[in-house]
Amino acid sequence: MDAPAQQSKIQQPKLNFAGYARFFWRQLTSMRTALFLLLLLAVAAIPGSLVPQVSSDPNGVIAYRRLYPDAAAVLDFFQVFTTYTSVWFSAIYLLLFISLIGCVLPRTKHHFDALRARPPKTPARLSRLEGFTTRTTEADAATAVDSARRQLRSQRYRTELYSDSVSAERGYLRETGNLIFHSALVGVLLAVGLGGGFGYTGQRVVVEGYAFSNSLASYDSFNPGRFFTDEALDPFTIALDSFVPVYEQSNRRAIGQAIDYTANVTTTLRGASSETARIKVNEPLSLSGTNVYLLGNGYAPVLTVRDSDDSVIWSQPTPCLPFDANLGSTCVIKIPDGLGKQIGMLGFLYPTTGTLDSGALASVYPDLVSPTLTLEVYEGDLGLDNGLGTNAYALNTDSLEQVAGRTSDAETIRLTPGDRAELPNGLGSVELASIPRFASLDVHHDPSQLPVLIFAILVIAGLVTSLFIPRRRMWVSAKTDASGTTTIEYAALARGDDPNLDSAVAEFADKHSQQLKVRVDS
Repeated sequence: MDAPAQQSKIQQPKLNFAGYARFFWRQLTSMRTALFLLLLLAVAAIPGSLVPQVSSDPNGVIAYRRLYPDAAAVLDFFQVFTTYTSVWFSAIYLLLFISLIGCVLPRTKHHFDALRARPPKTPARLSRLEGFTTRTTEADAATAVDSARRQLRSQRYRTELYSDSVSAERGYLRETGNLIFHSALVGVLLAVGLGGGFGYTGQRVVVEGYAFSNSLASYDSFNPGRFFTDEALDPFTIALDSFVPVYEQSNRRAIGQAIDYTANVTTTLRGASSETARIKVNEPLSLSGTNVYLLGNGYAPVLTVRDSDDSVIWSQPTPCLPFDANLGSTCVIKIPDGLGKQIGMLGFLYPTTGTLDSGALASVYPDLVSPTLTLEVYEGDLGLDNGLGTNAYALNTDSLEQVAGRTSDAETIRLTPGDRAELPNGLGSVELASIPRFASLDVHHDPSQLPVLIFAILVIAGLVTSLFIPRRRMWVSAKTDASGTTTIEYAALARGDDPNLDSAVAEFADKHSQQLKVRVDS
């Protein structure tokens, strides 16, 4: 290769490790990357609203896994059931946090430096700037410039005199609002990340006439934050006095559709007297910084099981899981002791009993009008003695034999409130005492709510400020010719779009020249 060719060849600089690190840091901390990550975080949060989450709806997760086992395996692999604590969501969250900090800190330093700096010198040729206009006056140049300076100050401009001109600028509040907006976003991320670590969520099914206390042992499921301690559980008790549903009855096309739910409760705080309250959908109960939400409801038939000697060995309400809109429900009763053999019963509750063409029972209305409970009875090993946890709402029949039901010699037991029936093989009897309702409550304690609210207000305030306050620089220059006539030049420059800049300069020039005319005439 000849010399001219070698000279014309472009030499690309080689980056070392530090160079690549600076490059990736600049890319990460650019405003474009921050906006992209913010959008990506919003998109990543969508699965958390479409798929039941372990933290807020553990029963929904169990039901989803039972109904769609193949899809659930895929969702488990991608941690969709724990979206907000998944590796990929946390990675986006942390990258956004770092990106915002990398954007805010340098801009904050630059902004404070600009606030301390003097307004820039007047350009030599104002005619090249936007809004340029001129006026003439009989006043001398010094008087014109001094008058312009006072008028600019009255409009909250920072001013600086340069010989026969004045330089002014205003609108730094726009950049202040921009920094407040981004800093508040960082505050929201911090409050959600750290505050959520000190919070907790728990679910509990409470039957009418029963209560639960805010302790770890009382919850059906409990999801603590990373920094949770037992001291965070405020001592209170909630008793469910009654659960009142309202169903559509006038519109024939929507008969039985739920219109409203109300849980009437009695709350007791340590050291305080009991108070009555109510919990409705979207109207949570607040107790010393903890919110209690109404998640669901159903029926909890009270079954009393007696042995062959007529001694009561089991009597308590059993919450049933609804499987249709008319609250047809399944119930699981497990009796490990007292009958000589371990007994499991699979029940089907029909609040308002109807009969299909096939002869099968079905619920035709969600309220208790003509309730029926059917029971299939199994005996054998319930799997409760192996030390492993089991699902209280499911009955594993692999090690059980059906002794009453569709596949046995004995018929399915059918009960209405107050009925009592004999168990097969002389095991004893079962009685349906009553059918109270239950409410599924979600207890949510999040100490970050107030900080998030404050930062959210700052986000909105900063955004509004950065959008509606223009940042402008304006210059006024005056020169007096040999005839004694002073020519005043006005011009301005905007940082960003400012459609009112030309009219603002013209309005200022008219007002300034009018003041000078009045002053000269006086």
